[in-house]
Amino acid sequence: MPKIEIFTGPGCGYCTAAKALLRERKLRFTERDISDEAVRAELLKRLPRARTIPQIFMDGEPIGGYDDLRHRLR
Repeated sequence: MPKIEIFTGPGCGYCTAAKALLRERKLRFTERDISDEAVRAELLKRLPRARTIPQIFMDGEPIGGYDDLRHRLR
């Protein structure tokens, strides 16, 4: 099973949808809330051009956002 991290923020509908999809597929994930400044800094260090959320990583590699996750899990 891949190690999944999802960087999210409050009020983000795509974040909610991504988490629901992961739960539906019974995939475990770690949620990281970018409203915490340290978490936001970590995301920007790992993915400097990130401008939207969610940002999803599988086994440490960025895969993109909700649409990318949906396509990957087909």
